[in-house]
Amino acid sequence: MNKIAYYPGCTLSNTAKNFDLSARESMKALGWELDEMPKWNCCGTVYSLASDNLINHVAPIRLLVRAQEAGHDRLTTLCSMCYHTIKMANHLVRKDPDKLEKINFYMEPDPAYKGKVEIVHVLEMLKKDIGFESIRAKVVKPLNGLKLDCYYGCLLTRPKEAALDDVEQPTVMDDLVKALGAEAVYDPYLTECCGSYHTVMDKDVVADKAGRIIESAKKKGAEAIVTSCPLCFFNLDARQKDIAAKTGRAPGLPILYFTQLMALAFGLGPEVCMFDLHYVDPRPLLKAKNLM
Repeated sequence: MNKIAYYPGCTLSNTAKNFDLSARESMKALGWELDEMPKWNCCGTVYSLASDNLINHVAPIRLLVRAQEAGHDRLTTLCSMCYHTIKMANHLVRKDPDKLEKINFYMEPDPAYKGKVEIVHVLEMLKKDIGFESIRAKVVKPLNGLKLDCYYGCLLTRPKEAALDDVEQPTVMDDLVKALGAEAVYDPYLTECCGSYHTVMDKDVVADKAGRIIESAKKKGAEAIVTSCPLCFFNLDARQKDIAAKTGRAPGLPILYFTQLMALAFGLGPEVCMFDLHYVDPRPLLKAKNLM
């Protein structure tokens, strides 16, 4: 069994346990153990763009130190925001030794970060470490007949220093769902913002943005949207009640994590997917497709 250091992050340990569990079990089926790091902390949530705000980068760099301490040269995560924050902080200190020195000073008495740990998203592992042909070979219940809109959101491909795929036309999630037997539906909204943290203070903004994304997916014939971000998931799933209140129309489009699709295709059982945590229940769709 291959092993890689794994950072679940705050949300996957709470409201997005369906993402975490389906990922751990699916990766295990592919021969990889997501080895959760001890003593992990919040990544800081967002990458600070202020050039003099070094203290904001201490949290993500400390996570890289934890991986370094455990003898790992790579660290993986699932949440798009965690991935982006850690990736960009790592990029910053690698190109600026002076800033790395200052951040290491802030972290004392923790060991100094040496800048040697790579941060990779699980989607990158599926593409580069495992390969889609190997994934296809593990499928025991193909997702035949399921039309999926792969939604990447803002942070998996922006900016280019953090991008895990083509900045404008990413395909890694599309290639994955095809390997699982589903049909990937192209949608021009694939990298549009869902409204992000406006969901805290202005639900109308999110209802507008998420509503456009969902409506576009439905027009393209998608039966569900696939994502890799707990915040995108919340805005597209739970905010459908706000979209309905605002427009008088309930979209009723299920939102799924890509790892849940893997779990289903690998025959791991619906209990791994924890579909009861969804606002829009995907089980009627999946049962209609004979996938449950």
